[in-house]
Amino acid sequence: QNVLTMTAINSNYADPNNLMFEEIKILGSLQEITEVTVSQNNVMENSPHSITYYPSEKVAHITGLQLDLGKSYTVKWTQQLNVNERFDCYPSPNPTQERCEQLGCVWDETSGPDIPSCYYSSDNPYSVDQVEYTSSGLAANLILNSANTKANEDYTTPISTLRLEVKYHLNHMLQFKIYDYQNTRYEVPVPLNLPSSPTSTDEERLYEVSVQKKPFGIQVRRKSTGRIIWDSQLPTFTFSDMFIQISTRLASQYIYGFGETEHTMFRRNMSWHTWGMFTRDQPPTYKLNSYGYQPFYMALEEDSNAHGVLLLNSNAMDVTFQPTPALTYRTIGGILDFYMVLGPTPELVVQEYTALIGRPVMPPYWSLGFQLCRYGYRNDSEIAQLVEDMKAARIPYDVQYADIDYMERQLDFTIGTRFAGLPALVNKIKEEGMRFIIILVRCFQTCIRFVFLLFLQLYGAHAAFPDFLRNSTAEWWKREILEFYNNPTNTSRSIKFDGLWIDMNEPATFLNGAIGGCRNDLLNMPPYVPRKNVVKYVLLFSRGYHKRNYYNLHNFYRYTKKGISGLQSATKERGIVITRSTYPSSGRWAGHWLGDNTAAWDQLTKSVIGMMEFSLFGISYTGADICGFFKDSEYELCIRWMELGIFYPYSRNHNQKGTRGYHVASSLAQFAKVLFNTFNKDWKCSLTSVISALLSACNMQCLIIILLTCRFVEDRTTWEIYEQFLWGPALLISPVMQQNAVTVNAYLPNARWYDYYTDEDIGFRGQFKLLPAPLEHINLHIRGGYILAWQKPANTTFYSRKNPMGLTVALNDTLIAEGQLYWDDGVRIDAYEDGVYLLTSFTANQNVLDITVLHHGYSDPNHLMFTEIKVLGVPFNVTQVTISQNGGTIASAHAVDYNDTKQLLTITNLQLELGKSYTVQWS
Repeated sequence: QNVLTMTAINSNYADPNNLMFEEIKILGSLQEITEVTVSQNNVMENSPHSITYYPSEKVAHITGLQLDLGKSYTVKWTQQLNVNERFDCYPSPNPTQERCEQLGCVWDETSGPDIPSCYYSSDNPYSVDQVEYTSSGLAANLILNSANTKANEDYTTPISTLRLEVKYHLNHMLQFKIYDYQNTRYEVPVPLNLPSSPTSTDEERLYEVSVQKKPFGIQVRRKSTGRIIWDSQLPTFTFSDMFIQISTRLASQYIYGFGETEHTMFRRNMSWHTWGMFTRDQPPTYKLNSYGYQPFYMALEEDSNAHGVLLLNSNAMDVTFQPTPALTYRTIGGILDFYMVLGPTPELVVQEYTALIGRPVMPPYWSLGFQLCRYGYRNDSEIAQLVEDMKAARIPYDVQYADIDYMERQLDFTIGTRFAGLPALVNKIKEEGMRFIIILVRCFQTCIRFVFLLFLQLYGAHAAFPDFLRNSTAEWWKREILEFYNNPTNTSRSIKFDGLWIDMNEPATFLNGAIGGCRNDLLNMPPYVPRKNVVKYVLLFSRGYHKRNYYNLHNFYRYTKKGISGLQSATKERGIVITRSTYPSSGRWAGHWLGDNTAAWDQLTKSVIGMMEFSLFGISYTGADICGFFKDSEYELCIRWMELGIFYPYSRNHNQKGTRGYHVASSLAQFAKVLFNTFNKDWKCSLTSVISALLSACNMQCLIIILLTCRFVEDRTTWEIYEQFLWGPALLISPVMQQNAVTVNAYLPNARWYDYYTDEDIGFRGQFKLLPAPLEHINLHIRGGYILAWQKPANTTFYSRKNPMGLTVALNDTLIAEGQLYWDDGVRIDAYEDGVYLLTSFTANQNVLDITVLHHGYSDPNHLMFTEIKVLGVPFNVTQVTISQNGGTIASAHAVDYNDTKQLLTITNLQLELGKSYTVQWS
């Protein structure tokens, strides 16, 4: 054992080529080989070899040997379990040697605080009976070897026979599902977009699947590279009534996703970290599970391919990352239902994932404008004065909110006496081109005739959360929205809101458990409680309607489209719903804000991480409370946050009762002046260009907030960057996120980049660069090869939509650029689906720009025109520009200016009508 003897039985021939054995592969090595010795005639030799161990293949590869052919040798090796190969056998708190050994595991205390002291030493207890193969997948029964099984309680005793089903749905997507086929178990009732029958073919599939029989495991391999991207033949696998666990080796250390928890970098830290997933009213705090439940991750493979994995489960869960690299899931109910998408690029992963769970909602145009809110408005007069102050400061501002202050005793669908003038105020600001959003907390303090899911304490009173999975309750909710909007009994008190802000829908409670304490019930105190404070301020599982169902449904509670349905029925416009709690597919119906953050510098970086993660989760309309919700913000922090917040898709300033008001008109005149300059410099590029990015996100399978990795995945430096981001494919945003900083160390990937403000080629790429960043400045760069549409800004999008448009053509190294503009009326429901929109493409090649209408289903009543075109990176002097249409030159009174220093061509006084095709040529 662990010895290879090489004996030369007959040495009568000496090969003239001096042949040697230079490498040895040892197959089936269950543990890592850490040391190899070579001896001859019992004398150890000096051997310059090296050892590589491949844990997924269980192969050790020894290279660099010099064993002469014709001589006898003895090769010995030592095997040892690498600490990174330990898989936690006792994930509950306070493990002891006695408890560990009762489970048949090994106890070995280590110096590392998170490295498991209790770990598995044997295989998992399941084996495969027989695999049934078809052209569209495979199936097998998993049989438990009870001799290898130990459990603490009946509810963690593994189920004796399980069923595995693997379906090759699409060439880039597969499903593997493990469940108890003899007993019905809860499965998440989310409708996924799956083909009625698998459509993949063996020749075109990006993956191949193999099943290890004893012990059981699943391997998924990418065909093009042979890389294993899922390997669950590990000792952790167990499946019981109230504890399910499975681990997989990972293709690399580069894992992104899982939420909603606050963490300090975008890539997940693989050094023995466990993260809980259970929705609750927890403000963003490092490592504490928070409002949403998102069991999805994207992985980058070492060769720059990418894939994504969803576990469709809604029970309380935790996941452990370890440096193997490996990942362990633990959940306390349901089944294991995995969906894997194969990319192979990061952007394709998100496209394929949102095709599965549903594309992001298309928000109305006005919702891309700046928005203001505060918890603690004293009355409607305070809001009215705020609106006037903002107009006087000339700050672009589209949406005003009312928090729960407007309600009578925090009761949904009521108006308090201090806000009796709110209906008239809403009507007034809407006449001025603004919009209004109200908060609903989705719990009720009066028991009505509909069945409620559970009862709890909220806002100092007893409250109830309705069971929205009942059709009658969902219809009642929609009817309440309509009645509040129209108020048929007193139209003067109707609130003509434009959007709904849904809070506390985790569901939340201000008590940890229930009034009077928790019942000592199995559902309240399950055998395993997912780790990392997952149950602080949880709700009782054993009370309310459908007790067992709520144990399964808590994290799924906010899944419903009745909010947007009720809003659209009332307003007859597409509107927007903002939800605090989320689940996979929530993005189909709503946007998300990142919760009750704090006025602190670290929250700037964490907000970008949050936006990037929710882009992965298919929720594109996302942002953080600008300047912070809790605590008083300070001048510099709020300025920097506003500069960043302009580029949140959901851009809202919101803070807590009792803190300083940090709307831009409430502070010093200098503050308002700086923000006026910032908005008017940056806003013209943000709104019009992002609407096209939104088209892609909602209908053409792209992202709004794009991590640099998505567009530069071959550049490994981008894999670690999370303090910069792209808006769409072309606009690079590099904000300042540190106090007192007047520079930013920005990374410019390998492409041609132009300074947004000066229109000049910056002259460097593929490197970090220290860029000036005075307080009133945020660094923006346009990527060569792209064309951005823009519109002159105004105080609201209602008026900016009437302003002239322009194009910025940023030529790449080969003098080519392209872009698109999606345009509709900004409010129509299902405008894209119904074809009521305008889609225009822009293509520049050398000295020609083609403006081509691809779809003409909408004509803007404002008779918009492109009046200015800037072409960046023109390498020759331009003296003449001609405009043609349908192959013939047309008259144009435009002016031409060429700046030789900047290589900038500017064409002004154009009259190119939106919705018509043109060719622009310069010489």
